Amino acid sequence: MSRNQLHQLSRRERQIVDILYRQGEAAVAEVLRAIPDPPSYSTVRALLAVLEEKGYVRHRRQGRLYLYSPTVSRTQASRTALKHVVNTFFDDSVEDVVAALMSLKSTRISAEEYERLSQLIKAGRKKGKKR
Repeated sequence: MSRNQLHQLSRRERQIVDILYRQGEAAVAEVLRAIPDPPSYSTVRALLAVLEEKGYVRHRRQGRLYLYSPTVSRTQASRTALKHVVNTFFDDSVEDVVAALMSLKSTRISAEEYERLSQLIKAGRKKGKKR
């Protein structure tokens, strides 16, 4: 799956992939129940086939059911998506990303989160010095 393909999902395709990441694996009927304002059963089945053809999902057969799951781990997909956002909206600046997150009114950082973030920054500094 190329990096360009990751950003070429329709709204419905993105909804389906998000559902599969949340559930891990799902049959067409389960995906259909989880979609807001759902299309028809046959539309969901067709979208899953398109996603499989594009390389986003795979299926396995369990009796009469086809169970669909993502082909890329959630961690890998989230990192790719985050890289895209950082590159596109923040010119590859980690500082700008953190500043934007901190400026959100709903962002509240607990003492434990602050300590973990401090440790990540320290580890990143050490890693950067070794290069």
